[in-house]
Amino acid sequence: MPATSPARKPRIAVTMGDPAGVGPELCVRLLQDESLLQELTPIVFGDAGVLARVAKHLGWSFAAPIIRAADWPKGLEHLTQGTVFDLQYVAADEVIPCRVAANTGHAAFQYLERAIAAGLAGEIDGICTGPINKAALHAAGHHYPGHTEILAERMQVDRWCMMLTAPEITCSFVTAHVGYHEVPQLLSAERIGEVIDLTVAAMRRIRGREPKLICCGLNPHAGEDGLFGNREEERIIAPAVAAARARGVNIEGPLPPDTCFLTWRRADTDAFICMYHDQGHIPLKALAFDTAINTTLGLPVVRTSVDHGTAFDIAWRGIANPSSLFAAVRLAAQLSQTPVE
Repeated sequence: MPATSPARKPRIAVTMGDPAGVGPELCVRLLQDESLLQELTPIVFGDAGVLARVAKHLGWSFAAPIIRAADWPKGLEHLTQGTVFDLQYVAADEVIPCRVAANTGHAAFQYLERAIAAGLAGEIDGICTGPINKAALHAAGHHYPGHTEILAERMQVDRWCMMLTAPEITCSFVTAHVGYHEVPQLLSAERIGEVIDLTVAAMRRIRGREPKLICCGLNPHAGEDGLFGNREEERIIAPAVAAARARGVNIEGPLPPDTCFLTWRRADTDAFICMYHDQGHIPLKALAFDTAINTTLGLPVVRTSVDHGTAFDIAWRGIANPSSLFAAVRLAAQLSQTPVE
């Protein structure tokens, strides 16, 4: 997607996420943050009635321009302030806060579908997704592991990966939403190479320079010369790292996962290539739970996301921390102004 014109602020579609979770209250706070609104134009893809209901429930004032579905995309070129794209997929009085339900799962799915369509049509400059509940998504008949897989399918890409980033640490994932027993057979030198290359391109855009990477091993002690595992390090991971070095990538590994994330290693490492979900999620959330951003690499449209769930235990109480959403929207705006390699 081409870089946005410097004559206007980036337009970022922000999906509201599951209406029963923390997404609506975070979106209300987003639309009221004057500092952020000076930098970009957020358009919340959701239901205006739900936003108004959660604001009233919390005693917050809330007023934002509304675009009805029948009027989209008229007037976008003149849009300069935070706006709600009112899709009306669920009535406000039908939402039961903090409860898994098919109607809210379906609404969250439809918000994302409309944002993807707007991105592919060039009507917005990037997408930032609010949290969905996978059980609600499945209850509605949408059987996907998460946002990432929906985006990759709808945007018809076969070379993509998940990356989580924060000032303290960045991790990209060779596999993500699969069981541990599936991971070894999903590893290949080609797949690891794809994730390395996607990560290098992304970190160039974020850091503005050539990055330094570390590739984690799969097994304890990175296999310890075949003592643990099925020699995945020797057969698959090390050849992928060697091939990346031959392409000019500054990368080290495979290194033992239990020492990869030590402070002195993180100090001069821009990103870690992780073999499976928790290998990177655990250190990242321990270090940067409130500020981490999830982004999908390899898509034709910039996509970022909060790095937390629907938080049904605290939803609609007004205490959810908006830091991850604000950071994710800002990163989407930044990346939208940098050409995709």
